[in-house]
Order: sequence, then structure tokens, then C-alpha cells
Amino acid sequence: MIAIKAEHLTKIYRIYDKDIDRLKETFHPFRKRYSRDFYALQDISFEIRRGENVGLVGQNGAGKSTLLKIITGVLTPTSGKIEVNGRIASLLELGAGFNPEMTGVENIYMNGLLIGHSREIMDAKIDDIIAFADIGEFINQSVKTYSSGMFARLAFAVNAFVEPDILIVDEALSVGDAFFQSKCMDKMRSMIRGGVTVIFVSHDTFALKNLCERAFLMKAGKILMDASAKEVVEVYRNMLVESRGELSEEQTRWKNNLVEEARGDKKTFAEEKFSADNLERGKEIFLKNATYRRAGDGRAVFENVQLLNLDGELISEVIFGQEVILRMIVRFKKNVACLAMGYHIRNATGIDLVYTDSRFNDTKAIFDAQAGEVYVIDWQFKVELRQELYDIACVISSPIDETLSAVELCDFVPCAIQFNAVSPNVYMSLTGGYVHWHNDLKIRRIDTKNI
Repeated sequence: MIAIKAEHLTKIYRIYDKDIDRLKETFHPFRKRYSRDFYALQDISFEIRRGENVGLVGQNGAGKSTLLKIITGVLTPTSGKIEVNGRIASLLELGAGFNPEMTGVENIYMNGLLIGHSREIMDAKIDDIIAFADIGEFINQSVKTYSSGMFARLAFAVNAFVEPDILIVDEALSVGDAFFQSKCMDKMRSMIRGGVTVIFVSHDTFALKNLCERAFLMKAGKILMDASAKEVVEVYRNMLVESRGELSEEQTRWKNNLVEEARGDKKTFAEEKFSADNLERGKEIFLKNATYRRAGDGRAVFENVQLLNLDGELISEVIFGQEVILRMIVRFKKNVACLAMGYHIRNATGIDLVYTDSRFNDTKAIFDAQAGEVYVIDWQFKVELRQELYDIACVISSPIDETLSAVELCDFVPCAIQFNAVSPNVYMSLTGGYVHWHNDLKIRRIDTKNI
């Protein structure tokens, strides 16, 4: 079944060089034109089937927002027609559809009514929406007092939980904090699995490629390409590189610790005396993030997870090639005979890029732990990831038995830590691929006369 069908959509705006020209044109006795036409959209046609997840990509001014506003009914086309089948929920601009004088709760009910839900249906959804938005007592304050991040949280929560047939999300999510963006991506994947049609607009080509199967590439009001998201993203990246011209010199240099490593001065993490202070650092943020989709039987739990540099300092930004420590603080609530532990590094769309566990490290484990005991588990590794935001999911499970087809989760935290990977090298920030690794590279010219 067709969810959205567009036929020869065109949207024209009249552009005036001076404000007075608008009046001159309006009242000129011979209808003289003082304006020129700007084509925001030019003869666009496409079909999106129900349940498809479609990305929309293009540089600023390509016509993406205009197209979305026509689909949602905010704008009418100059010519052509649009057919939409199903309830639409859209997140196009912060605060759109909100009454600034009303509270968050009142706006939730109002938006539900606008999409066609009764008061009774919204009563059943209100707790889930408030929990997902997670803006605390501000939910009972007028939305005119909200920050842009609060707007994004509430707007996405409302649109995600009113069970739309079509969900449209523009770049508005980029103002939310990193943890909330991860929650939104996870929720959108869940909605896609449930058959909701999703149109996702983002300059984040990796997120678009991982979330969407199909994509449109727009330029100057036209759809240049309608193909798989992977194909569209590759063409779009080439366009970006071409538009920037030749790559500039490195804008920054490797940090001092990386230079030292290149010289062979490898630093190791020394033994230390643990105190309540250094084990508690960052705990408040960890516990807040850990509430999202946490699972396990609770026999052993993560009390805190920290990301540290080799000087033992908390960090949230990692330079390409930097050695770091992922520290897990685990408390046993019950006696456990054997416990394994591991971690996943995921991109913003939830794709596992790196996974390891203690079975890969000489099958290390914690044996015969007693209730009340606390263990500190340190993983040291070098980060060689593309410049982007990443989540680290942490897991502890029991028992360790290679013959078992399943493990018993003691604790699993999908978003224990978030960090930004930073690349000082401009070229590396533009190229594809998430994970880089060291290569021994040889380049030799051979004498073909002797071949």
C-alpha cells in the first residue's frame, strides 16, 4: 500500500530585492513584475510504500524542509499534488505545534487530540511519554520556559508514542543531548520494525545509512537520485568533498601523548589504591544513563563505569590512537561461582562496531565471588575510530560455558558510557568506515624492463 505519493510537485517563491518592490508589484496598474521566481521544488514525483524507511539528504537549500512541509500539510505546492495515507507525526522545527503558554502535559494532550486520539487513549500513553521525555518537573511548567533540548525531548516523545502511521524527523534531534539521541534512534528502529513509515532527514550520513534502506538525494529543488541509502550516501559524500575543494592541511596536530606513543614511549596504567572518591567519579551520570533498557537478574551489578586516560582522569573525548581505560566497578549482591564480563562499542544508531569479553583474554573471569564484595575491572585499549559519538554497552553474565547456547545476564547496561572520538586529521574525518587499524604498509616501484 502507498503511504505517500507525490506527482509533479513544484513550489515557487517570489523573491524581492527591496521590501518596497512588493508594494509596487501589488499595485502596479499594468502588473509589472518586480520579483523573480525561486524554485524551492521543481517537478518532484515519487512513491513511498507503507513500512518503508526513507532517508532524505542534501546540502542546505536543496529543498528538503520544503518537501517535508508539503507532505505534512504545512505548505501547499504551487503545482502538482501530494497524497498521504495514514496519521502523520512530524518533528520538523522545535516547538512547532506547541502552545507556549500551556504546560508540557497540556501540550501532550493537545497534540494527541490533533492527531486524532481521544482523551482516554492519551491517558493510557501519558506516563510513557513523560518517562521517555525525562524532563523532570518541567513537564508541569509552560513550554515557553523550555530549553531547545527540552523541546526536542518532549516533541519526539509525543510523536513517537502517539502511534503514527508515518513519522517524519528532521534535524531537530541534533539539539538534544547525546544519550537522548541514542534513545531516539533506538525508538525509531523499534517503530520501523513495527511497520511505521519513517522519513529521516540528517546530515549524519552514517546514521542515515544504518537506519534507512532507501534514500533521496536532493539538490536545487530536485531529486537527483532515488536508490538504496548506501548508494545515495556514497554519491552525497563525493559531492561534499568536491564542494570543499582540495583537502586543507591538518588543522590540528596529534596531542603530546600520541606523539610520545609514536616514539615508542608506551605508558601503562600503574597499580593504584582505590578510594571511595575515585570509584564514585561520574557515578551520577552513569546511573542516569543506565536506567534505559537495563536488564539482568541482579546477582551482580555495575555500580559505576568510567572512561579514563592513562593518568587516571575521567574523559569524554578521545583522540584517534589514544590509549584509554574502561573501568567497571561491580558489586556482588549474591554469591556467584563464575562471572564473565564484556563490552560493546556502538555508533549513534546502535550498530555494534567493536565487541569483546573476558573469554577472549585467556578466559579470565571472577570465581567464587561473595555477596557484598566489590571488584574493579579495567580494560586498556587504543581507540582508532572515526570522528563521531559512540556508546559503550557493558555486560556481566554467568556461567561461563562454551557449550551453552545462552548466558544468564547478571547486568546489562546498553549505554554505560558515551564519548566523542576526535580525529586531528582532516582527511580521516571525511572518509568512510568507522574502525581503523594499523597496517604495515610497503610501497615499491619495480623495474618493468626486467619482467
